[in-house]
This record gives sequence, structure tokens and C-alpha cells, in this order.
Amino acid sequence: MPVTSPARRLRPLLAFGLLGSPLLALAQETPTLDSGNTAWMLTATALVLFMTIPGLSLFYAGLVRAKNVLSVLMQCFAITALMSLLWAIYGYSLAYTDGGALQSVIGGFDKLFLAGLTVDAVAGSIPESLYMTFQMTFAIITPALIVGAFAERMKFSAMLVFMALWLTLVYVPIWHWVWGGGWIANLGAILGLTAEGGAALDFAGGTVVHINAGIAALMAAIVLGPRKGYPGTAMPPHNLGLTVMGASMLWVGWFGFNAGSELAADGVAGMALTVTQLATATAALTWMFAEWINHGKPSVLGIATGAVAGLVAITPASGTAGPMGAIAIGFAGALFAFIASTKLKRKLGYDDALDVWGVHGVAGIVGAILTGVFASPLLGGAGLAAGIDSMGAQVLIQFLSVIATLVYGGVLSLLILLVVKATMGLRVTEEQETMGLDLSQHDERGYIL
Repeated sequence: MPVTSPARRLRPLLAFGLLGSPLLALAQETPTLDSGNTAWMLTATALVLFMTIPGLSLFYAGLVRAKNVLSVLMQCFAITALMSLLWAIYGYSLAYTDGGALQSVIGGFDKLFLAGLTVDAVAGSIPESLYMTFQMTFAIITPALIVGAFAERMKFSAMLVFMALWLTLVYVPIWHWVWGGGWIANLGAILGLTAEGGAALDFAGGTVVHINAGIAALMAAIVLGPRKGYPGTAMPPHNLGLTVMGASMLWVGWFGFNAGSELAADGVAGMALTVTQLATATAALTWMFAEWINHGKPSVLGIATGAVAGLVAITPASGTAGPMGAIAIGFAGALFAFIASTKLKRKLGYDDALDVWGVHGVAGIVGAILTGVFASPLLGGAGLAAGIDSMGAQVLIQFLSVIATLVYGGVLSLLILLVVKATMGLRVTEEQETMGLDLSQHDERGYIL
């Protein structure tokens, strides 16, 4: 069960590592640096950054056409730099600190420009600088995921403006709601299910990262419209070797994403690593066999995409699900993501170029809801949220947190896209799209004729 911190400024640590450990619980009372935890979190932070550059960058670069490969790499690289600065200047403060009268919806200004972040500052049992940077890597990869939806057709300048606004108005508030002591972290009490707390379980980012990015991606795909020639013209990936390398890096890096979210080198981190591996393996095989049954042959793209769907699905449950629960979550996440990315997308006609909504949005929803099921000790889980005594109540909380993320993230993302479209334009010209974004946006060529 979660532990409760007497210090409000450390509540995000407990909301993020929902189970908490005795060592971490002690650290909440008297912050004391632990060298083992620090060493692990240094490694985990590097692994999560590795997920974006090079992991996600290569995964996406292999999926687009050759004339757009540099544009995708450039977008991921630029997002990494831009989000790092914005998180340091104001994002961390608004997400992490106590917002006073506005605490339920947003944090405060105590950490603007990383005020007070000294060498000696400790958060829990690790340096606060390390905690801030670990969270920075999440703020980097979440908007970078959206790139796959509008690949091959968004102006680079518009992309930068959209991402800056999206981090500020969408990502930071939802981070605070879930992990910063905001209203989703107290949803059980709001619903009258418990006297205090009763958080939606999101150990490593099912709502904050994947559903959030997924719904923004869907809005971007709809507002920009389909690529020229879609769906009649075949647009096969130009280099699946890059995609498989990128997916492999994501798989490895995700151990930092999930196991690192415990913020300690302990048994919860070990189990998070285990369930991540099992869910991912299950999802990869599930997608492979689903494709084999539907299309007659298993594909490299299919098994790699299935693995990513499994990584997404297990993310919110990685601190609470047991091994068998992880297998069930991996199977369900991949199956629903497969249906959304193939049959549903084709039927509805939207051009989510690299299936960000289908994989991250849909698998994220499945994982977030099933987190409430497989957290139950009756199914091998580690326990429900504090004060919640029934699986049904926890599933209700999970469901409402998903709806809140979809509605807020979807509406705000749509508004930001429309404002950018009206003021500076979102999409490249038809001539530039035909030429390819490598040449039209960056005056470079990523392949040899």
C-alpha cells in the first residue's frame, strides 16, 4: 500500500513511486542521500534519454519515406533540446511544487529557473538535481511521441511552437494532477470512496505520457489532414532495419522508464523490470500472431510494433502488477492496439502516419484500466491505492483518470493546433511535401539517389 508523506513538497515522489519502499518512506521524513539509489537513478535517467535519442528517433526514421528521414530525426533532436530548457525554466516548478490555493490543478513558482537546486538538495533518497533530470527525460519523450502522427507534413517552425505550448498547457498540468498531489492523486476522496487520497495508479506514465501523447497525436492527424495520396498511394517504410534497431533500444531503455520510476534500487524496481519484460514479450508475440492470422505472414514491423504496445500497456501497472497480470496486460494491450492501428484507422480514414494513437493511446488506455484490475492481491498484484478496498472502486478511479486525460488533453491539443494553424500555418505546401521535408525544411538529403 502507498505510504503517506508528512511533507507536501515530497508528495510527488510518493505519487510517482506509488508503492514506496521502507527506505523511501524513511527518506520522506528525513531526506538522506542513498548512494545505491542514486547510482541506479543515474543509470535509469540515461536509459530514458536513450529511449528518445536514439531509440524513438530511429524507430520513426525507419518508418517514413526516405525523403523525410532527416526531418523526423531533426524533430526528435530539437524536441529533446527545447523540452530540456522549458522543463528547467518553469516546467519542473509548475509540475512539482505546491501550488497553494491552486494545488489541485497546478503547482507553484518556487522552483522557477531551478531556484534552490543546489548540489546538496535531496529529494527522497537521491539528489534533487537527479530527480529533476529524470523527470525531464519524461518531458522530452512524451511530446516526441506525437511526431509520429504528423510525420511527413508539418512545418518545422510550427512543430516547435506547438510542442512548447503543448508541454506548458497540457503535459505539465496533467503531470501535476497525477504525480504532483493534484486532483487525480486524490480522486478517491473526491468520489467519497475514501477519507483521504485514493489515487489513480499510474506508476510510470500510462495517463501522463502515453494517453496524453496519443490523444494529442490523434488531434494533430485530424487537423493536418492526410498526407498527399493517402490512402490510395502506398507509403511503405524506407528502412525497417532502422525501425527494429529503434524498437530494440526502446525495449532496453524502458527498464529505466518503468523500474526507475520506483526512485530506489529495491524489490519494487526489480518486479517492475520483470513485469515489463513479460508484458513486452507477450505483446510482441500477440501482434505477430494476429498479423499472421489476418494477413498470412508475420512481419518484422508487426512484431516490433507489438513490443512497443506491450511496453506502453504495462507502464502504468509496472509498480503494482504481478508477473501473470503483466502477461494478461501485454496480451490485451497489443490486441486492442492491433485492431486500432489496422482495422479502426482504415475504417475511420484518419492519417496517423506512424500509429501513435493506435499504439500509445489505445494500449495506454487498456493498460491504465487494467492496472486497477491486476493491482489486486487476489490476482497477484501488490495492492490498490491507499484507502481503496475494492477492485471495482480502483477500476472506476482508473477509468475516470483516463477520461479526464482524454478530454483535457484532446481539447487543449486541438485548440493549440488551431491557434498555430491560424497564426503561422501548420502544414508544408503541396510542393514541399512532394519534394520531401528533408530538402524543403532543412535543405539536406538523408539518402543517396
